[in-house]
Order: sequence, then C-alpha cells, then structure tokens
Amino acid sequence: MSDKNALIQPDRGQKAIAIHLVDKDGLEAFLKDRPPAQRAALSAHKFAADGYDFAIIPDGEDWAVVSGVANTADLSSWCMAKLAEKLPAGTYRRVGGEPGPAMFGWITGQYRFDRYLSEPDEEGPRILLTGEPKAIEAITAEAEAVMLVRDLVNTPAEDMGPAQLEAEAESLHKAFRSEIRVTRGDMLEREFPMVHAVGRAAARSHAPRMIELEWGDPKHPRIAIIGKGVCFDSGGLDIKPSSGMLLMKKDMGGAAHALALARLIMQEQLPVRLHLLVPAVENAVSGNSFRPGDILKSRAGISVEIGNTDAEGRLILADALARAGESEPELIIDFATLTGAARVAVGPDLPALFTREDATADALLSAGKAADDACWRLPLHDGYREYLKSDVADINNAGTGGFAGASTAALFLDKFVPKGIDWAHFDTFAWRPAAKPGRPKGGAALGLRAAWHMLSTRYGQTGG
Repeated sequence: MSDKNALIQPDRGQKAIAIHLVDKDGLEAFLKDRPPAQRAALSAHKFAADGYDFAIIPDGEDWAVVSGVANTADLSSWCMAKLAEKLPAGTYRRVGGEPGPAMFGWITGQYRFDRYLSEPDEEGPRILLTGEPKAIEAITAEAEAVMLVRDLVNTPAEDMGPAQLEAEAESLHKAFRSEIRVTRGDMLEREFPMVHAVGRAAARSHAPRMIELEWGDPKHPRIAIIGKGVCFDSGGLDIKPSSGMLLMKKDMGGAAHALALARLIMQEQLPVRLHLLVPAVENAVSGNSFRPGDILKSRAGISVEIGNTDAEGRLILADALARAGESEPELIIDFATLTGAARVAVGPDLPALFTREDATADALLSAGKAADDACWRLPLHDGYREYLKSDVADINNAGTGGFAGASTAALFLDKFVPKGIDWAHFDTFAWRPAAKPGRPKGGAALGLRAAWHMLSTRYGQTGG
C-alpha cells in the first residue's frame, strides 16, 4: 500500500471531517459546548455515548461525527473500528486528541475478503489522520500481519494447500533474504516420518512437506516459531461428519499465525535468530491413509500409537518441535488449531495458552491484554499424562477418558520439546464465528499480537 493510499496518514493540516469521541462521563459537558443544531441532531439520534454508537451532526457547511467510547483517556484498538466500516469514504481527524491504538482497528475494520466476488465493493478508503507519524509504520505492520492471517485462513483448501503455504514462505525468503529449506517425498519420510504419514493420502498436488526458514544474525538469541499447517482436515479414516468439515479450511490457521509473526519479526528487524517451521499436509482419505492402531515412528525416536487419525495436528507438530529443539533455541512458540476442547473451555475469542515457565505465561498474558489480544492460560498438569499411555508404544496420540482434551494435547506436544527449553503453545481457533467492529466473521488472528508484543519487549524492541 502506497503512502498516498495508506489508511493512516500524517496530519499536515489537510481538510478532514471531524470525529468527536465522547464517553458517558463526559457527555453532559460535551453537549453543553455544542451549538443548538448539533444538540438537536444528537437528541434526534438518541445519542447516549454507548460504545460503537455514533451520530452525524451538522458542522457549519459540512458535517462531523460523534462517537461513543468506553473511556476517552484509554482508547482500545477497536473503539473507532465501526466508524471505519460505516462512514463514507473520505479523510477524518479526531478532535481533541490522537487516535492512538484505535488506528489499528481503523485499518482492520476496512478489511474485505473479496477474492472470489465477481463484483467486489469499489467504495473508496476511509483515511484517518494522526499527529504521531512515527506510530504509523508499526501499527500498519501489525494490521497487515493480522490481515495476512485472515486472507490465508479464508482461502479455501483447493487454493491454500501445502504448495501455497510453501509459496508464502518463499515470498518471505525473497523479501528478507533468509535461508529456506523444504523437505518432501522420500526425504520427508526419513526425516519427518509423522508429517509424511499424516499427509501421504493427499493428492500429489497437495503432497506433504516440511517448510523451514532461518533468518537473522546467528549471534542473536535463537527462537523458533512453529505453525500447524493442516490445509484441510477430513479426520482421516476416523472421518469427521460433514458438519465437522465445514470450517476445516481453517485448520492451517496455526501456520498462518506463524508466517505472519515471522513476517513481523523480519520486517521490524527484531534482533533474534529466527527458525520458522511449518509442517504442511492435508489429512485426506485414500487407500494409503494412516490407520487407527498404527504405530508411527517420530523424528525424536518416540513411537506413537494412533488412537485417532483425527488427532493428526499434534503428530506433525511433534516432528516440528523435535526439529526445532535440535538447534537448542532459548524459546519455542507454536500456534495450532488443535482441539475442540479448548473452544469448549474458553470459547472462540480466547486462544488457550500453555507454557512451561510462569514468567513466559505472565509476559504473554500481559502483552495480550495491553494489545487487545487477550489469551487464557490452561494447565500442563502432570497428572494428566496418564491419559496418553499406550500398551504397545511410547505414547498414544489420543487421550482416553474424555477429560482435559486441550491439556492432554499440550502434554503430548510437551513430550517432544527437549527439557530445559522455554516453550509456549497457543491452541487458537483462528476463526471468528460472528463479526465485531474491526473483526469480521471469518479467519482471525488470535494470539498473534500477544506473541509479537511479548517478543518485542523480551528482545528489546517496542513493537509499536
């Protein structure tokens, strides 16, 4: 996006429509200062300064906007997002203050996924001015990362298979001069046997692969970012019902988060040595599908009994975690649309967070709260490891008993992370079932900003 067309632009005194933000505590004083015509317009609108409520009022020969917010002294990312969605195209300026964090929602509120529409919306942009030009680049980068997740998740599986995830990584490689390695075929079977087993039933055009990218100064702290890349999940031979497959294009949402976070890290030049890993597969059904009862060899040498072929995401992540651990990073973060149990526990808005270290959990929770990207920590309870016992292998991929499904899945992953490595796991939904201002229905980045702001703080950058 060129500066000319950027949705946030520096305020150089150009003509703009005024936006007044008002909270309930300040409404009475605001009304007293308004001329009669404006008070009459606000009364006709029954404006009460409720959140996201807005009204159009006369302003001389032009017009202005009055919008309710929770607290004018502490704006959220989303408090102006509805304005960005609903107001006519044009240029706008907040009166009496800066938009601050609301610039983020102003951008994401104008997101549209129109790739498959024969007549996409041609309405022009709503531009917001700011007197804080230094903040524009960082906020725009975050918004673009979130919208990248949305684009990748919203794209149907036929057009977003393992090859397309590889193409996204390739674009990062070219843009930021990284090192890239893609493992396929016989070599994949040897080096990442569980990735191969899960993906081998797919058509050749959606063949499985392990995508790795490394970037940054080797002298800097080494971190690994991993994303579950199941581009479509039929459930395998333990096949899902048709209703359970409707959203399975989003099962690569973890990979979308990892790719977007890697882009942020490289674009903002975070002083780390980054190792990005995306195991990319389609969990399909064919004559060579892996089966319930099979025992798979893993990269780590741990044998895994298959209790359920629909618990495939943890299998491919296990090989990726083992590979990441071999380089002894000081931190591993993985993102995965891993369990329905996490959604039962915390709903669609909150990614379930699992960490080994309390300090890492606290940092991620605090960063998420500050960035309007809240997370919720669930336990890695040792007592639940018994649910993963196998009589014939080192571990079973499907927990027994029906309890603590998100925790048992996380404990399965924990077994493949070498001891002593700081590790965080996001069990994220990557989808929004109903629209909210700045957050349309569809693909969603949940946990991305929390991770980015934590990393920015930990490694000495502000991250915006």
